[in-house]
Amino acid sequence: MLPIEQTWLILVDLLTDLKKRGKDVPNSVNKDISLLKTSINFYKKDMSHPDMIKEFDRANIVITEVQDKLLEYGEELGTEYYKEWVDKLRRANIGEEIYKESETASKFIGGAPPGFSHAKVHLKKPIAEDRVQEIAEYNNIIIEFEDDTTLALFGDSDDIKKSLKEIAPFFNE
Repeated sequence: MLPIEQTWLILVDLLTDLKKRGKDVPNSVNKDISLLKTSINFYKKDMSHPDMIKEFDRANIVITEVQDKLLEYGEELGTEYYKEWVDKLRRANIGEEIYKESETASKFIGGAPPGFSHAKVHLKKPIAEDRVQEIAEYNNIIIEFEDDTTLALFGDSDDIKKSLKEIAPFFNE
């Protein structure tokens, strides 16, 4: 697992914890985190290709921006809380494994932080990302496209259930 993947897992966990503690984090952060995972997976397909390297550089910039935003919210919850998350991020940045990679064959479940609910949806036909991204933002979940017809959802269990109900009409298309 790459250090950026560890950082991504920590940020997802931090986002979830902040929301549980009542912080009003903008939905744009969910979207950025979702796009980050897609960028990281894109990069991992061929880490030597110039386009992949550009994608990885872009992902590093975005992950730093998301990290800064979330840590600002964390700082509002006190110095100890803030230091705890900064320490996790620092350790991940130097290559320490904060979250163990799951032994499951599913790449999505392996990337889900502990305590996170998840679901996978297989559609008959490909669907445009913008059609489901609004559902993700509204319900505070993260949707990742594994391929053209497979969506991976994760977040709070109740939020995933609401999102699945909204995604259900896409099965008939």
